[in-house]
Amino acid sequence: MQTSTAIQTWIDQQLTNNPPRAKSLVMTVFGDAIAPHGGTIWLGSLISLMSHFGINDRLVRTSVFRLAEEGWLEAKRDGRRSTYQLATASYARFQHAYKRVYVPQTGKWDHYWTLVIMSGDDTSTGNKASLKKELLWEGFRMINAGVFAHPQADTAALQNVLGRNGFAGLCAVCRTSDLNLPNARPLPSLIASHWQLDEVNIAYKNFIEAFSPLKKLVQGQHLPEHAAFVIRSLLIHSFRRTQLHDPNLPSSLRPEGWLGDEAYRLCRDLYRACFRPAENLLSQALDPEHRQDGGLSLQERFGGLF
Repeated sequence: MQTSTAIQTWIDQQLTNNPPRAKSLVMTVFGDAIAPHGGTIWLGSLISLMSHFGINDRLVRTSVFRLAEEGWLEAKRDGRRSTYQLATASYARFQHAYKRVYVPQTGKWDHYWTLVIMSGDDTSTGNKASLKKELLWEGFRMINAGVFAHPQADTAALQNVLGRNGFAGLCAVCRTSDLNLPNARPLPSLIASHWQLDEVNIAYKNFIEAFSPLKKLVQGQHLPEHAAFVIRSLLIHSFRRTQLHDPNLPSSLRPEGWLGDEAYRLCRDLYRACFRPAENLLSQALDPEHRQDGGLSLQERFGGLF
């Protein structure tokens, strides 16, 4: 009983001190909890799930309406009831974004960099502002006008970014490495001036400080289903926001005292502790008609949950 009270106290404090925006949290719940079970939920069931965070009916309705307007969700009516599901066009982006959350960073590196060179042709039909924004999300940095670089790029994700923004075949993409000329500036020296890793490391530190008190409280405990669902969702919501600012550099290029790996292990351990009771709550909330095994494999998360 004391443990359950302490857990609820942590939840209450977290929701009071760091209240998540309703729209953003709805996206987290869709990505983490609904997507792997088919990606579709009745609006009433979603409202019920979000009530565990103190988010009311009106805010949920407003959030899903805006997400549908932005192309992330699709709405369907069945009589007087509505369902919401992940839009087909956004599903691949969900897969990639959450893969970064659940899979540990790799330290392996072949010492080659990926360069994306944008054309100076202003007649391009692509969306340059959107492309730049998404390249930054992928960890690229602009090292010169129209030239973006990353030492360990995800080439499949890069191809999707270029295509989605209308730049398929319009940007030059190449792999390069240092020639080790004595009077040339080595590529790794660009890290300090172009990648703000100190800010990312501070974010990891804040994540660890916020969630580490839970570790002793949840391990070995039979968590209430609603508490497990709230913790799991807040955990992924916070870690995703922190980790997606991480450019995922090779370990040899990260600064001393890098906290990304420690934050990942903490997230993994807490997620595993909350997973089953949270899934029990979801099994009651998701209609059997819509529930299925989605493309975001639960079994592979954090190196295996079963």
